[in-house]
Amino acid sequence: MAAIQSFVQFFLDLGASVFLPIVIFFMALAFGAKSGKAIRSALMVGVGFIGIGVVLGILFDNLGPAAKAMVDRFGIELTIIDVGWPASAAIAFGSDIAALIIPAGILLNVILLFARVTKTINIDIWNFWHFAFVGAMVQAITGSIWLGLISAMIFAAVMLFFADWTAPATQQLLGIPGISLPHGFSTVFVVPAMIVNKLIDVIPGLNKVKADPDSIKKRFGVFGEPVLQGVIIGGIIALIAYAGVGTFTSWITKVLQVSISLAAVMVLMPRMVALLMEGLIPLSEAAREFLQKRAKNREIYIGLDSAIAIGHPVSIATSLIMVPITLLLAVILPGNRVLPFGDLATIPFMVCMMIPIVRGNVVRAIITSTVVMVPTLYIMNGIAGVQSQVARMSNFEFPEGATLITSMVDGGNWLAYVFTLAANKFWIGNILIVAVLVVAWILFKKNTSAWQRVAGYSEES
Repeated sequence: MAAIQSFVQFFLDLGASVFLPIVIFFMALAFGAKSGKAIRSALMVGVGFIGIGVVLGILFDNLGPAAKAMVDRFGIELTIIDVGWPASAAIAFGSDIAALIIPAGILLNVILLFARVTKTINIDIWNFWHFAFVGAMVQAITGSIWLGLISAMIFAAVMLFFADWTAPATQQLLGIPGISLPHGFSTVFVVPAMIVNKLIDVIPGLNKVKADPDSIKKRFGVFGEPVLQGVIIGGIIALIAYAGVGTFTSWITKVLQVSISLAAVMVLMPRMVALLMEGLIPLSEAAREFLQKRAKNREIYIGLDSAIAIGHPVSIATSLIMVPITLLLAVILPGNRVLPFGDLATIPFMVCMMIPIVRGNVVRAIITSTVVMVPTLYIMNGIAGVQSQVARMSNFEFPEGATLITSMVDGGNWLAYVFTLAANKFWIGNILIVAVLVVAWILFKKNTSAWQRVAGYSEES
């Protein structure tokens, strides 16, 4: 087990920007691409991920301190600390079950692919930590590493189903053919987002509001441009966070810095995603040609990190607006004990898969995100006890004075929470989850186009 853990850890330590190009290179060769094209494809994917990481760094470096300033400014004192996704990932990969997750996850994907149950090849190995998180939580409750592994693999299978289901809408919105997003956090929010979006459809007046990027540009002209949206939203966030802090000069400086930085995120993120797409297209074409010759035109999706989806202007704008809204909800919701902090800057990963469902409508996106954030905060409360137990088992160092920790990613993940609840009656709970998955898969296969439309795909586009 220790040898497997060391081997797995070596590849994880390479990071997505190195590990993914290696996977892309060998996949491109396997699908028959020429070596020169495979090398360029792999390197462009690496460059794209580094670019996305740089832009995310700008977002986190500006949004994180602003969120902390808001917490300090308004004196928010809650007892459960949101330590953020890096801590949750470290806890998940530091657990006993982590060494088994990657080989088991790859094997499951290959079996389901050859059995034609899924179209997705999930190459986003780093984000298998979401599966490890579920497995570690279930292991902590049941005391069995094998029961934890079973739950983790069922969770991975659900993500492959969600990825297949949402792939056409995702491809359409992002303009990237042949991909899907089997991300263990982002993708689960398609279900609550669909429910809220359907409710908006029956509210008179609200259901007629057009607020997609094109409509906003037509109505507001230059102020509808992403760069101006970034400046305005960034300025408002900075004003709320830093008003009255320090000298007038330092305050103005901070407001301007945050405004320009978030404007840069709005402009640069789509361009970094375009670089990534430039690398993926040759792989997608090679896979399509390979399958046309050998698998009777079978369609295959390349499963990627949802980081590529947060580059949509509506996703970024909605996420920025959700920061003060989330803090307000944390204060006013009765019974809430969670202080959202560490993962406020990762709200884009929660929001990004909602954008296809609302078809890029920023008003619907904000309403949907706000409604969905309410149960998310309560789930973070509910999961904190088990998550803290797993953290102690993984020798995680708690923040000073903290006795309970959580995170929005994956502590606010409703499906991860379902698995923790099911663990108390393991076989009954997990058989029910599998039964729901099988029924959903059958219904999806019987009426695929209707399911895809519900997920935001438009046949008219």
